[in-house]
Amino acid sequence: MALVIGASAGAFAAWYKSPTYTARLTFVVDDSKSMGGGGGLSALAGLAGLDLSNLGGANGVLAGDNVEELIKSRKLMQQTLGTPYDSTETLADRYAAVYKLSGRWVKYSPDGKVIRFPLNGVNATRLQDSLLHEMVELILENDFGITKTDKKLSFFEVNTTMKDEKLAQLFCRRIIDASTGFFISTKTKRLRNNVERLQHIADSLGHILNHKTYASAAADQNIIDLNPAYSGANADIEVKQRDKTLLSSVYTETVKNLEASKTMLAQETPTVQIVDEPELPLKKNSFKYKIAIPAGILVAELLFCAYVLIRKKVPKTIV
Repeated sequence: MALVIGASAGAFAAWYKSPTYTARLTFVVDDSKSMGGGGGLSALAGLAGLDLSNLGGANGVLAGDNVEELIKSRKLMQQTLGTPYDSTETLADRYAAVYKLSGRWVKYSPDGKVIRFPLNGVNATRLQDSLLHEMVELILENDFGITKTDKKLSFFEVNTTMKDEKLAQLFCRRIIDASTGFFISTKTKRLRNNVERLQHIADSLGHILNHKTYASAAADQNIIDLNPAYSGANADIEVKQRDKTLLSSVYTETVKNLEASKTMLAQETPTVQIVDEPELPLKKNSFKYKIAIPAGILVAELLFCAYVLIRKKVPKTIV
């Protein structure tokens, strides 16, 4: 009897438990500027079994464990959930539906309808933000993980396991897209602002220099028809030529600084390279019958043996 009950319970568990799908994505962060002078020394120390990864300048946004913490941040998670699943719903809508959160949250809805989440979080209400926060906590606790595959290398692996195959794939890809944009923007913000400022100055000086060039050429043309006795005309030409020469020098130096800043920006911009992407079909995780049934039988036998032992230890009452 115990064997039959255990086998039936195992088969029911295998049938009842919903399968999940795991999306895996591997990426590498190439941030050579952050390695400083300790890069070669760290590599040599690694051969001796020492970890000097924190030596030198590797203390920026993309350094060490910062990558893992940033990817798991609530801001990036919510940003990812706000992206479209299809033409009618967002990833947040789909997640709430798959995990049956929509029905639980109806009691919070002001109009008694299913709560939907706006695309890209535009004009989200306080209630939607609160539910998104709860959703993020559930994902971080049960469905999402990031690990560094090798402490001496900058390879990271992201795992997303969800009950919806497409949802797992889209979430895994888009959390990396959002993180990459955030990484690069944060790392290069100061330099980008400097390039934009120099570009604006160079454009303005170029416009003024063009105006001065045309004015100087016109003054040279007009002096041909003037009486040589008017010495003020010659002075006016000299002033225009001097202004043109001065502006030309300032413009040249500005353009040099602009090109140098662009080169520095290119050097400081980190590269996040995707190595392996999640492709359909994803790995399917299910409680298989060939495992569930023997497991159910084993559990049933253990419970039956425990029951028999307890019955033997209980003393019989003498009437």
